[in-house]
Amino acid sequence: MASPTETSIVWLRDDLRLDDNPALSEAAALGLPLTIVYILDEESDGVRPLGGATKWWLHHSLASLSGALEAKGSSLLLRRGPAEEIIRELAAETNARHLFWNRRYGRPERTVDAAVKTWATENGIQASSYQANLLFEPWTVQTGAGGPYKVFTPFWRACLAGADIRDPLQVPGTLPAPPDRTGNAQAGDTIDAWDLLPSAPDWSGGLAAVWEPGEDGARHRLEDFLDGPAEEYGTGRNIPGVEGTSRLSPHLRFGEVSPFRVWRQIRRRYPSKVPADVGIFRSELGWREFCWHLLYINPDLATRNYRPDFDRFEWEKPGKDELEAWQQGRTGYPFVDAGMRQLWQTGWMHNRVGMAAASFLVKNLLTDWRVGEAWFWDTLVDADAASNPANWQWVAGSGADASPYYRIFNPVTQSKKFDAAGNYLRHYIPELADLDGKAIHEPWKAGVELDGYPGPLVDLPESRERALEAYQKLRDS
Repeated sequence: MASPTETSIVWLRDDLRLDDNPALSEAAALGLPLTIVYILDEESDGVRPLGGATKWWLHHSLASLSGALEAKGSSLLLRRGPAEEIIRELAAETNARHLFWNRRYGRPERTVDAAVKTWATENGIQASSYQANLLFEPWTVQTGAGGPYKVFTPFWRACLAGADIRDPLQVPGTLPAPPDRTGNAQAGDTIDAWDLLPSAPDWSGGLAAVWEPGEDGARHRLEDFLDGPAEEYGTGRNIPGVEGTSRLSPHLRFGEVSPFRVWRQIRRRYPSKVPADVGIFRSELGWREFCWHLLYINPDLATRNYRPDFDRFEWEKPGKDELEAWQQGRTGYPFVDAGMRQLWQTGWMHNRVGMAAASFLVKNLLTDWRVGEAWFWDTLVDADAASNPANWQWVAGSGADASPYYRIFNPVTQSKKFDAAGNYLRHYIPELADLDGKAIHEPWKAGVELDGYPGPLVDLPESRERALEAYQKLRDS
């Protein structure tokens, strides 16, 4: 039998939930005094520091989780620093003999986890890891030749043809109280001491108005989606002026809801046959899986072209004024500008608009996709290490199963097709509020004085030709 002085540690990362948390459930079932810790690790080699918007989300998500744990008679310990060192210190403080976590898939994170597991084994500590945040772990999905998939459709087909997706675990009924640590133990940090929230100025008011970080917020968002736009997702997801998407991405990014729970709730709602539009939404969950599959195989996805031939592409360094115009939503093209302003105000951008905004930077401005990826990393509340670079490379044409480079989104055409009445444009660009549904898509043709809204930053046909010439030069080289 285990000594009564033995304890367990659950090390939380991107799994900030009680529901369907295998590491937490296994640790609770063991019944030993339990330390639940979150470590803000910005020092381990290769670990990418969070952007401003994700820091804001993390603050509120941790506060929510802390309250949920306290209601269960437990608590959340916060520590900051290199995770490997802190786990060693905490294990000594608590006489831990069991260590639990849910697996991560980026190379720097896997390197840290492997080192911790090796150290634990060498020191008589049982370290156990679990599948929690992906429906299909990257190494389990391979082509018939035993290699990684490079195209989404056969990847997702192979996923669905494999083993059944497990049912989610319930919230543990009870959680063992934390142990008394040794007299030399370090106190935990306070969330406010981490300074994750913006100040001087505080730009987060728009985020707070739109989002409810935490497990309760994730549950509400999922319920609202299934009760509302889910059955019209196939068309609604393309209309930025309506609530046609799930907006679950930041909750999935921080693990406030598991993909297993989302999958199960869909099956419960549609036990016999999933409607076609809901099936399209499930394929978007599949795209998230595919992005992590790509990152696992290509750890430098955020810094290196997936297709090496794009290493020869001759990007142009954007001028400071051009780049700021794109970042601030002042390009003169309302569809792009509305999206970039939505991003700044809410930390999120509608996907249809995001593709047009990204295409404008990469193709009409001939700016390296990594510049845009870095801006989105800092401003998106759902920025994760896989989807953000994979989606930017998709637009740029340099990624896996990517949109061809010569597919250049025309922001005027996109605007007229997907926001015909201009409702989305007016919401984020008040300078254009008085223009009618037709004129608002091309305000420079309206023949009226606009309240400070700029003219077009570039000429669309000319910039399109310049992009195609650059691409042809790449193909000829």
